[in-house]
Amino acid sequence: MSSVPPRLQDVLADAVIASSAMLSRYLAGFDDHNRTRQATGLPNHAAWCLGHLALTMHRASERFGGEAVLPTLDFNAGSPRGDSSRFGTESVGFGSTPTDDPSCYPVWARCVAIFEAATERLATAIRSASDDAIVKPVAFFGGQSLPAWHAVPRIIFHNGTHCGQLADLRRVLGMGSIFG
Repeated sequence: MSSVPPRLQDVLADAVIASSAMLSRYLAGFDDHNRTRQATGLPNHAAWCLGHLALTMHRASERFGGEAVLPTLDFNAGSPRGDSSRFGTESVGFGSTPTDDPSCYPVWARCVAIFEAATERLATAIRSASDDAIVKPVAFFGGQSLPAWHAVPRIIFHNGTHCGQLADLRRVLGMGSIFG
């Protein structure tokens, strides 16, 4: 075991990757036929969760000096609708209402790929941040000004919240436990 402590940036980036990997376990069994299926009493469907989390992680990467532009291959910026390859930002943003209309969301493989790309972008932005950038106060969700690194626990918690929604959705849809 190394006696040199890891850089804070590396610890934070690894934590984001771990939270996304944990959530990814709950994606088993979702596909193009059920990705937009909603259940009574539950707020979101699987496609919406992945788009929402991806959008949030892209926005968080900006807090670490990442480019403030969403990838146009993954998002239709300002649109209330997505398509088979992109999420509409307004359809997965905070306060949006998921719909069981598959034509408004990417196919399942793209949903997963967009989520994974957002995770990687955020982890890369965190790892690349200088020591000064990681502690610099930045505008934050909800109008707060906090050190940039404060975004990471919030992102991890946010990923976990939606992971719980996926677990509930799996249960209601009769998909069974991921633990076998």
